[in-house]
Amino acid sequence: MRGDNTPSLQRPATRAARLSAIEQALLTHVVTSQSQLSGILASQGIEVTQATLSRDLDEINATKVRTSDGSMAYAIAASTRHTTSDTPTVSGTKIEQQMSRVLSGLVTSVAAARNLVVVHTPSGAAQYVASVIDKQPIDGILGTIAGDDTVMMICTEDDVAQQRADWLLSVASQNRDKTDRA
Repeated sequence: MRGDNTPSLQRPATRAARLSAIEQALLTHVVTSQSQLSGILASQGIEVTQATLSRDLDEINATKVRTSDGSMAYAIAASTRHTTSDTPTVSGTKIEQQMSRVLSGLVTSVAAARNLVVVHTPSGAAQYVASVIDKQPIDGILGTIAGDDTVMMICTEDDVAQQRADWLLSVASQNRDKTDRA
């Protein structure tokens, strides 16, 4: 744990972990250069040479795109990344719309307990629901664990868990409300 009581994400020194860190950095930061990306990775304890970083960016199909302010920044091609936004960062509204479409029929109940959120699903759907949650850059969620019909979300703090439980229930109910009215 860091001094501010926020758990730090630790990654193994593997190629897969490095690629995941690069993808996460491109989804959560506006990265305009390989040097800047190298600095972001270094702050996470990942040292990488420029040649390796260049190969990694090519492997995950990262390209430079023009941002809304006219500058150029790295983004991951829509066909290879977890989200479908065509900008380097994903807005909260976009995440909610994507998750609502996927989760509206799969979340049957949500409850918070301390820093954990327990999500119930129909039998066989929990791993898919956990994967959808894990693939979104959602503040306060460290990760998920899934069984057959239950997902446990691990949050950074107790109050964050309650906020995320309320939020997830709201997101999962959005499309359900529309079909119930029809």
